[in-house]
Amino acid sequence: MSTPIRLLLIDDHAVMRAGLANMLNANSNFKVVAGADDGHSGLALHRQHKPDVTLLDVSMPGMSGIECLLAIRAEYPTARVLILSSSDAEEDIVQALEAGACGYVSKSARPAELTTAIQDAQAGKRVVSAAIESRIAEHVSSPTLTLREIEVLHLLRKGLTNPDIGRLLGITPRTAKAHVAAILDKMGVADRTEAVASAFERGLLKL
Repeated sequence: MSTPIRLLLIDDHAVMRAGLANMLNANSNFKVVAGADDGHSGLALHRQHKPDVTLLDVSMPGMSGIECLLAIRAEYPTARVLILSSSDAEEDIVQALEAGACGYVSKSARPAELTTAIQDAQAGKRVVSAAIESRIAEHVSSPTLTLREIEVLHLLRKGLTNPDIGRLLGITPRTAKAHVAAILDKMGVADRTEAVASAFERGLLKL
């Protein structure tokens, strides 16, 4: 490339950000123009530098990666933002892509995979691995839990019984039981324990 791709790095882990900057700057195809350790600073630096591609982490204190992404895209609808995250939770992946990310790459990706992803993002391509595409397809094809069912799921995590759930939510034990049955059916699991485990895997519940 005659002109290097100008990059903004937004990640709250300083060591990760520094290592990434060193690796990318060693490649003549790239130039890291700025780095930020939180979403607010990242948004300000994006306004200042208007990078070709922004590498953004999902999990950050304060303004989350998704909130930062939405803010950037609100001001710059054509901004190319590539999520670089250690999270493989379906909810994080789907939310990021729905919020306008041009791709989603794991921090465990090899350097060659990352550099190719950045170049593809700059070229206007959608950057997701086959494995992530498969997970997204599974998520989209799965029935969505209602807000009430999400509430019940959080209580299942605590090991509460149907009468306990009913009492806390102001519903009858029979209605609580119906919600639990709907959750198991939608998530395709056999019991409450599997439902909670699956919810953590999908990002519906957080540690």
